[in-house]
Amino acid sequence: MVKYRFLILRRIFQIGILILFFLGNASWISVLGKSHIVYQGNIGGFDYEGKNLAIGKTKTTFLPILQGNLSSSKIFGVIPMSDPLGALELILAGGVLAWDIYLGLLLVIVVYGVFFGRAYCSYVCPLNLATDLAGYLRRITGLSYLPKQIQLNRNAKYGVLFLSLLLSFVFGVAVFEMINPIGMLYRGIVFGMGIGFLGVLVVFLFDLLLLKNGFCGHICPVGAIFSLIGKYSIWRVKYDFDKCTRCMKCVQVCSENQVLHMVGKHSSAVADMACIKCGRCIEVCDDKALQYGIVNLIKRR
Repeated sequence: MVKYRFLILRRIFQIGILILFFLGNASWISVLGKSHIVYQGNIGGFDYEGKNLAIGKTKTTFLPILQGNLSSSKIFGVIPMSDPLGALELILAGGVLAWDIYLGLLLVIVVYGVFFGRAYCSYVCPLNLATDLAGYLRRITGLSYLPKQIQLNRNAKYGVLFLSLLLSFVFGVAVFEMINPIGMLYRGIVFGMGIGFLGVLVVFLFDLLLLKNGFCGHICPVGAIFSLIGKYSIWRVKYDFDKCTRCMKCVQVCSENQVLHMVGKHSSAVADMACIKCGRCIEVCDDKALQYGIVNLIKRR
């Protein structure tokens, strides 16, 4: 249990956030003496003889902690949080956004830019559940040792990010938001749309059969923008060369193993902005050569 403490913590965060969004978007309403569940205030199914029986009825939210979705949400109905990519696409598309969207964007940039960096990808994003499973299956089935089915540079995601923003500006719509598998998943959960899970399945199969960490590590513009935002974040993974026995288990399990280039060479904090700070390298290190730390404290030591 202790060995997989960060994995367990990440799953609690990821699944917990999904549940909180579901409960925050769901409410019950009493119509003709019967209680009904509605999602995001949708009362379109209560029409009778040209009249909507639900109009004017009080809707009670199940648990109003998180409302909205990962693109735009509010914590306790007060604190706004906005997806940086989605917000920038809408701004470039010429959309007129409410003030709380801008405030939510600023809060996300500050929180992840100063502290957490790309930890969004490993602790918040629900796609990590599918990509981690694909990576695990690749290891136990031997698929990782087969020749690569596709060659793709890890910096391609920055090209996808630029293209998404450019096309949003040119066509006046939030281009990536239309096909974002994260958004598709949330629509599937909130509205019960089976097609919402199709994007997750595509990402899972791509990572399993074609390229390790293919979508998140090579394509996803959301991961790219959080990498850029968190380039100078202070919460990092620290590597201690003197404790290391060079078993290289950390490199084997890391989904972005290029960030561990210092392993076996010299002590250092992981400075590469691609690190998702998932903690898997810390969990598998029997030498305790890897641990979390604050960058200023790491430098002083």
